[in-house]
Amino acid sequence: MAELDLETILAGADDVVPDGHRSGLVALVGRPNVGKSTLLNALVGEKVAITSPIPGTTRNAIRGVVTRDDAQVVFVDTPGLAKPRSLLARRLNDLVRDHLAGVEVIVLLVDVAAGVGTGDEFLARLVTEAPAPVVVVANKEDLVRRDFAVMSPQLTKLAELVPDAEILPTSALDGFNVQALLDVIVGMLPEGPRMFPGGIVTDQPDRQFAAEVLREKFLGQLRDELPHSLAVVVTDIRDSEGRDDMVEIDAVAYVERDSQKGIIIGKGGTTLRDAATAARKELQAVFGTKIYLDVRVKVAKEWQRDPRQMRRLGY
Repeated sequence: MAELDLETILAGADDVVPDGHRSGLVALVGRPNVGKSTLLNALVGEKVAITSPIPGTTRNAIRGVVTRDDAQVVFVDTPGLAKPRSLLARRLNDLVRDHLAGVEVIVLLVDVAAGVGTGDEFLARLVTEAPAPVVVVANKEDLVRRDFAVMSPQLTKLAELVPDAEILPTSALDGFNVQALLDVIVGMLPEGPRMFPGGIVTDQPDRQFAAEVLREKFLGQLRDELPHSLAVVVTDIRDSEGRDDMVEIDAVAYVERDSQKGIIIGKGGTTLRDAATAARKELQAVFGTKIYLDVRVKVAKEWQRDPRQMRRLGY
């Protein structure tokens, strides 16, 4: 996954595209754990955003690029909008609101299996006030498939909340209606050239992607123990000295208290070792080379409430 510089991005304008070619930015918004990152990966056709059943996994605006002969769609996966119980949560909510103003289309995701809640109603009001047109995705359709007693009232409520939006029952997990959703979105975009060269699927820097993959693997190991207290920073990526078939990655897993270090490391170092091994295997497949991954655990005391430390950790 090569990092993009300005020259590479501008090279996309040199690609020959047919008359009527469409392009634009599309924001994916919704409450935590409604499947935004899973949908982004399904639309792009490969993994560009980490996923987890733990709410609040996404902490950055991740861009995924879909390039077709007739269009290029740049999706922006935003953090789930939630009650701001910390400075981090407030900043993530501000990030969502900022991205509603600069896109051509807004895709509002709702977990149709869980039902339309007050958080969805708040987001519906928010997106209807934005200047861009809205598509509503009734996601996780696979969980209530053929259960019209559950599905029908939810779709009716969504139509009332966002009356001018097209509503698509969709399963990001098994791909149901994902291509139909992409077709609807393309039809709403203005004509324009590509913003990225063909073949680019994300503008996420290698360091950020590697850090996110490692954080995902820790979340898989830790479950509900301390997901929001964990931050991962990759401090260096470099070619291995004396070898042309290996990349070395240095990373730090930060927690908020000394008592949490043992949870991250695990009994006999098992949690740290298993998470690092899983991350290394995935990064080797993505980068196409052997990976040496060195992970250390440090404490950044109460970092979610400390603006200076949050900036240092990339939030």
